[in-house]
Amino acid sequence: MSEPVTRRTRAGLFNAPALRFYSPLAKALSLCSVLSVVLFAAAPLQAQTAADSAVRYSIESPSAVKKLLLDVTRVGQRLVAVGDRGHILYSDDNAVSWTQAKVPTRQMLTAVFFVDDQHGWAVGHDAQILASNDGGATWVKQFEDQEREAGSPFLDVWFKDLNNGFVVGAYGALYATTDGGKNWEDVGDRLDSEDGYHLNAIVAVKDAGLFVVGELGGMFRSADWGQTWETIQGPYEGSLFGALGTSETGSLLVYGLRGHMFRSSDFGDSWQQIELNTPNNGPLEFGLADGNQLADGSIVVVGHGGTVLKSSDDGRTFSLLNRVDRLSLAGVTALDNGNLILVGQGGVLVAAPTGADLGQQ
Repeated sequence: MSEPVTRRTRAGLFNAPALRFYSPLAKALSLCSVLSVVLFAAAPLQAQTAADSAVRYSIESPSAVKKLLLDVTRVGQRLVAVGDRGHILYSDDNAVSWTQAKVPTRQMLTAVFFVDDQHGWAVGHDAQILASNDGGATWVKQFEDQEREAGSPFLDVWFKDLNNGFVVGAYGALYATTDGGKNWEDVGDRLDSEDGYHLNAIVAVKDAGLFVVGELGGMFRSADWGQTWETIQGPYEGSLFGALGTSETGSLLVYGLRGHMFRSSDFGDSWQQIELNTPNNGPLEFGLADGNQLADGSIVVVGHGGTVLKSSDDGRTFSLLNRVDRLSLAGVTALDNGNLILVGQGGVLVAAPTGADLGQQ
């Protein structure tokens, strides 16, 4: 049985352990207990043109920078963040100010990935894929599919180069492109995943291949960069919401429910659990959502309850800080001066390298 998650309706929050609902942060349990959204299907759309007057653009809002954001990345010297209501924001001044991009959707966007300073993709609800060729300032819709269950969302995206990329998502979704997203193909049959459990993250592992993690501890790896996939017996039966390759060959971290984190140095053949303890020496019990390896080689992982984990030894050990505001976090990157850019329940937050508020290290 799938793990119980929390679902939000107009009547409020309630637990529904008997049913499989997708959380909009299925990649990040960190926000699962704060916000879940029922999915709605939309009309299929393969490509957007300027003449398409039916396109519903994300509504511009001065408060978008303070609203729910689910992912953030560095694009050269630019920051790009994506989140609820189709909001995509970018900053060219180290997060001092943000500009809202014109985006052809009002659906929640869950992840963003840039292959270079200009070309990027964002994915989200209604199985949508958006693309940008100007560093995130403008976007077009490449793909949308209502044939999938309940307009189920895509949850992560990765590109090898300008042409070859993959997206993963709810109910075992795995899509591939070989032409930069002009065409997307459902290649879910490459995975041995008859139950169709959610796939929450896809990452590259140095000199090894691709790795996918998902619901109920699901793991898949591909040594030929997505052509064939092998099912991996993982160390944990709870859902995994993120994965991160390190700077070491064949090494990666996976993490998810209740502070569980595991490290492999052999592309998933074996695993070691990473001990994460609070200042009171109790085990961390907050879900972990997303991570990033920064330019200085350090690794930062964030999650529920304002959790910020930082490692300087390629993920073997971590320091732990829970921010005073306890706002759930879903994404992280860093500025050149080491300060962290955190996104999540409170929108964009600029923090010290430890994750603490500036001036409170």
